[in-house]
Amino acid sequence: MIRIENFSKTFNPGSINEVKALKNINLEIQEGDFLTIIGTNGSGKSTLLNAISGSFIGDEGEIYVNGENVTQRIEHQRAKYLSRVFQNPFSGTAPNMTIAENLHLATLRGSRRLPLLNLNSGKNKDLSAVVSELEMQLETRLENKIGSLSGGQRQAITLLMAVIKKPKVLLLDEHTAALDPKSAAQIIKLTELFVSRDNLTTVMVTHSMQQALSLGNRTIMMYKGEIIDEIGIKEKKRLTTDDLLNKFAELRKREKLTQELVNEFRSEYL
Repeated sequence: MIRIENFSKTFNPGSINEVKALKNINLEIQEGDFLTIIGTNGSGKSTLLNAISGSFIGDEGEIYVNGENVTQRIEHQRAKYLSRVFQNPFSGTAPNMTIAENLHLATLRGSRRLPLLNLNSGKNKDLSAVVSELEMQLETRLENKIGSLSGGQRQAITLLMAVIKKPKVLLLDEHTAALDPKSAAQIIKLTELFVSRDNLTTVMVTHSMQQALSLGNRTIMMYKGEIIDEIGIKEKKRLTTDDLLNKFAELRKREKLTQELVNEFRSEYL
């Protein structure tokens, strides 16, 4: 479903702000895979999602989605394959439009038809049935503006909009990080429901070690723009969150030792 070959990206090359964000990424994600991505801040997790979605064009390497080479296609040209949910619950929706209008627009994704927002009773009935899956009593509030909802409710609608047309690939960019624990748990429950029901190929960035272990069939760990480890389903079942945290602790320890050696070299020879 997704194949990434020797993909690299450097931002602000040749300047003091140069960042080697992704380094020679090779990754293959099969249809129906649910891949979680973990890593320290700045490790390249969200940048990898941006690469898949077409937010930028890489310096080298290739990206294939659904068997097509999309390397040179920008974001809107890949939208027919991909849906994405961001960390901020206020991204991805139109706050001054109603729940029904937002969902209706989502059903027209990829269509050449002009959106007609004067929804009839039949359409509203269909949307009400879909919204009832959220179990948030929002099906009786379809005429409420999205901007009036809580963060958790809005993120639930955003997730529903992302999956309503069963995309080839669902990208989740820390989509529970800005929510309170109760709302986050609801969104994770819905995520599992939609992904499992529709067998969606899913790539999810998370800071939660528990989510990384409990969700999906594969986990990769990133560090300084590289994939440094992959954990399969069998290993995920026997690992604990402490095991993952120890992996991060070892990375930080190694980085600190490396920096100390560099500083020692500089003081002695430079």
